[in-house]
Amino acid sequence: MTSLTIRDFRPDDAEAVAAAHRAGREHLVMTSEALLWLNGRQSPGEHFRTFVAELDGRVVGAVRCAVVLGTTTTGVGYANGSVLPQFRRRGAATALLAAAERHLSGHGVSELHTWLDDEPASLAFAAARGYELGRAAQFGGRDLALPLPQAPVRPAGVELRPAGDWAADPRPLFLVEADAIQDEPGEVPMDALDYEDWLRGDWARPDLDRALTVVAVVDGEPAAFSMAQTDGVDRYWSAFTACRREFRGRGLSKLAKLESLRLAAAAGYRRAYTSNDETNAPMLAINAWLGYERCAGERKGIRRLK
Repeated sequence: MTSLTIRDFRPDDAEAVAAAHRAGREHLVMTSEALLWLNGRQSPGEHFRTFVAELDGRVVGAVRCAVVLGTTTTGVGYANGSVLPQFRRRGAATALLAAAERHLSGHGVSELHTWLDDEPASLAFAAARGYELGRAAQFGGRDLALPLPQAPVRPAGVELRPAGDWAADPRPLFLVEADAIQDEPGEVPMDALDYEDWLRGDWARPDLDRALTVVAVVDGEPAAFSMAQTDGVDRYWSAFTACRREFRGRGLSKLAKLESLRLAAAAGYRRAYTSNDETNAPMLAINAWLGYERCAGERKGIRRLK
C-alpha cells in the first residue's frame, strides 16, 4: 500500500524539489540554491512556506505558497507546485494544494491563484477542485548559439550598464520596476511595491546575475532594465524587463534585452527562456524580434477560499 506524507520543506529536499519543478518543463529555470534561499529568508507578511510530498519515503513533488505582497488588494495568495510525471494521479498534488490552502486561509487569504500548465490534464485537475481559469501566458525559448539580431542605433544620451553598478544602492533600479510593474497584465494590480520587500525578494536572489542584468541609462538616470537569472551552467531566464513609463517608445527595453542576451551567449549560456502574458503585445513583439519561439503555455487558476 502506498504511503503519502505531506510535510514542511527541509534543506536536503532542495535537489528533489527542483527536479520535480522542472520535470517536463524545460522552459523553467530553478536551482536548488534558489529553493534553499527562498525557504531560508525572512519576509514579514508573506508567510512563505513550501510543502513537500513523499510517496513511500521519496520526495515526488512540492508546492510553494505565500501571501501576495506589493499590492493594495488584500486577501490574495498564490500556490505553485508540481509532481514528478511518473508519480501523478496518486493524490500527491491534491494533498499539496490542500495543505497550501489551509496554510494561507489561516493568514487571511480568501482568493488563491495558481499557475497551471496549459494542457488538458492540468486544467481538468484544477477545474475539479474549484479553480476558474484566468489569464493565459506563453513561454518562449531561444538557442543562444544562433545569431542575435543586429542592435538598433542607440539614441543619444543612452548607456547600457550592468546592474552590478548599483550594488551599493539599488534603489534607482527598484524605482524602474515599481513604476513599470503597475502596467503589468494581471488580475491583481501591483500598485504598492515596497523597497525592503524588493530587496529581500528580487535583489537578493542567489540566481540573479547582476552582470547579465542590463540597465538602460538615459542622461545618467536608469530608465529600463532586463533582469536575468541563470542556473550557473547553461540556462538563462529573463525574469523581468521593465521600462519607466516616461521613457517608453525609445526602444530601451529592446536594447537592454538584446545586450543581456549577447552577454549571456558570450558567457557560455546556451538556452534562453522568457514568459509573457498573451495580451502583452509590445513584449511579445520584442521577443519575436529577438528570435524567441513559443515552447509552452500556462493558465492562471483562481479559487475563492472559504
